[in-house]
Amino acid sequence: MKRVSVLLAEDGWAMSRELGAILARECDLLATVSDGLALVRLAREMRPDVVVTDISMPGINGLQAVESLIEEGLAPHVVFVTVHAEPQLVMHALALGPCGYVLKADAVEDLLPAVRAASQGRRYLSASVAAS
Repeated sequence: MKRVSVLLAEDGWAMSRELGAILARECDLLATVSDGLALVRLAREMRPDVVVTDISMPGINGLQAVESLIEEGLAPHVVFVTVHAEPQLVMHALALGPCGYVLKADAVEDLLPAVRAASQGRRYLSASVAAS
């Protein structure tokens, strides 16, 4: 089975390492960036199977970065990994198309299933997000 290529965007160094370690179990981690502008630039260049991005980042946030890629016609498969469980943010993310939405607290259990689902164009929500 082909390993999914992933571009990771996370501005926290420790969280970036943790998420990268989880992803490396099943995915090819192409690069890690720490802001939304770098995410857009590298997604254009690398064309990953899945973009895994935090929402709150310097420059432009993860939602804005994904919106920019969609406007350019790239429409990446996306998993948002965030601390934000507010319904309006979840709905904003889901309005961008089938994606994953994983709370950082649930990343150990939910990140890889979310990446698998996103790579197949399916939606995935952390159980704690889906319950609300």
